[in-house]
Order: sequence, then structure tokens, then C-alpha cells
Amino acid sequence: MKYYSEEDYKKARKKVKAKKGFYSHLTAYLIVNSFLFLMNILTDPSDPWFQYPLLAWGVSLAFHYVGVFGIPGVNYNDSDWEEREIEKELNKMPPTEEVPPTLPEDELELKEFKKLRKEWNDSDFV
Repeated sequence: MKYYSEEDYKKARKKVKAKKGFYSHLTAYLIVNSFLFLMNILTDPSDPWFQYPLLAWGVSLAFHYVGVFGIPGVNYNDSDWEEREIEKELNKMPPTEEVPPTLPEDELELKEFKKLRKEWNDSDFV
């Protein structure tokens, strides 16, 4: 089992929310522009005005995509790119040993104390 810090969880949650936002944007783009296309074809097929909002909104959608997913093969300068690549490589390897979650210092000291106390004899206190 893998363990992640609270900071890792927050980063992952933020990325998932950004992806969800992009997919909502894409859905709205497809629905609205399909409606505009049909409206244009049914009212005045000789003047293809629907292409202007389609193009303008498409550029905005493209920028949103790049902001969320980056440009494939080009985002290696991204601050998190190296961390993502290391994580991908680590996921390909079998783990050598399971790492337990770290305990706060005071709990760790208490566990060590209990362990040592079991080893003590009454003669150690004299």
C-alpha cells in the first residue's frame, strides 16, 4: 500500500478539479455550438455565421486545455513535470518494502519507551 502526504492529496485534488472544469467547458462548447450550427442551417444556410463563435470559443477552449493538461511533449519545463515522471517510473517498479506511515515524534518516543520497559528487570532500578 502506498502512502501519500496531505500535500500530495491536495495537489491531486486540485488537478482533478481543473480536469473536471475543462470537461464541463468542453461539454458546454459542444452543446451550444451544435445548437448554433443547427440554428444557422435552418434559418440562413447561405451565411455560415455560426463559425465565428465556434472559432472564438474554440481558441478559448484550446487555451483552457493547455492550462490544464499542457502541450504533450513540450511541458517538460513545468515545475511538477520531474515529480510526475519520477512517480511514473516508481509505479513501474515493484516496491522493495512497504513503508509504514510516520508517527509524530511523541508517539514514536512512547512506543520506544514501552519497548525498552519490557526489556528492563527490577534489578535495573537499583
